Amino acid sequence: MTSIDDALAIIKRGVDELLPENELVEKLKLGRPLRIKAGFDPTAPDLHLGHTVLINKLRQFQDLGHEVIFLIGDFTGMIGDPSGKSATRPPLTEEQVAANAVTYQEQVFKILDPEKTRVAFNSEWMSKLNAADMIRLAGQYTVARMLERDDFSKRYQSEQSIAIHEFLYPLVQGYDSVALEADVELGGTDQKFNLLMGRVLQKSHGQEPQVILTMPILEGLDGVQKMSKSLGNYIGVNDSPGEMFTKILSVPDELLWRYIELLSFRPMAEVAQYREAVIAGANPQDYKKILAEEIIARFHNEEAAKTAHKSAGNRVALGEIPDNVPTVEVALDGQAELPVAAVLRLAGLVKNGAAARDVLGRGAVFVDGQQLAEGKLFALGDDCVIQAGKKKIARVVIVE
Repeated sequence: MTSIDDALAIIKRGVDELLPENELVEKLKLGRPLRIKAGFDPTAPDLHLGHTVLINKLRQFQDLGHEVIFLIGDFTGMIGDPSGKSATRPPLTEEQVAANAVTYQEQVFKILDPEKTRVAFNSEWMSKLNAADMIRLAGQYTVARMLERDDFSKRYQSEQSIAIHEFLYPLVQGYDSVALEADVELGGTDQKFNLLMGRVLQKSHGQEPQVILTMPILEGLDGVQKMSKSLGNYIGVNDSPGEMFTKILSVPDELLWRYIELLSFRPMAEVAQYREAVIAGANPQDYKKILAEEIIARFHNEEAAKTAHKSAGNRVALGEIPDNVPTVEVALDGQAELPVAAVLRLAGLVKNGAAARDVLGRGAVFVDGQQLAEGKLFALGDDCVIQAGKKKIARVVIVE
């Protein structure tokens, strides 16, 4: 049985805020499975790894023996979540919400245990409320408090429109916690206002208020903006194994540990060993490969994870790499390291040193999908897919 201290360590992994922590400790002492709620508006049919940060945390709660409620906001989806928006967001149609909800469930059960997951739709209770009920709900909060919310405040001060129905969104999300009698609610950092609303409404309905847990927003492959399909800096749950492999290996080195903390289920003690190895001189790419294989196995299978590097590559610049990439061994011949130009020549990817300098100068050399500069050095045991221009490609293994 997991101790409370051990459970807290797992729960707090990667968390931005846990409020209030002492209340969570008291709930854990009850010795019963807690009701862990997270709501998702089915606003798009496909998920990316940024979405899975929250779902991974739900899985950790499941593994600790708690009840996970995966709430699909089919009712709130037709309002449109104003969180972080600088303009009124158009609501979805009932048909769009229903179609996206089906796709969501197919994808999340690659992470969550379906036997331990309760899927709920907030239309189950919200559709039963009449106009008088909604007016009473609206009466439990003030416009002044609503305008304390950051996105509403900025829009109000800049004289941008705020539709009345947008005030209903946090109220409905808060009422979901009442209907489900949630012990804990999870959300992104941009959801903090809505999560706190749940505590307010639960108190007014005579319930013990939920603990709220916020997860950080994952940066995309550009290392700057949040992961988003519209920005093109995403890794999709439905991406092919080769695409996933390529994209994960292109993650900026400085974000590697954040990605592992939020996306991997490996123990943090093991992750600490990885970090120590990199500080000692190990190649960060080796640990990106470990992360890539774990994620590919999760969303595809173990075999796909083992062979993903064969179809990996920079799809935008050089196109998809075929499955039958040849393997070439390049010998160090007594040298500690080899420069990239020498590896290109010895692997038969270029005819001579001049040709190597040419492709490097044009920025046309990619290793596991990452564009290289001329200063790259290869050492014993390096194993990667190297592309020199659009046509020359090989899996290169550095041997003695």
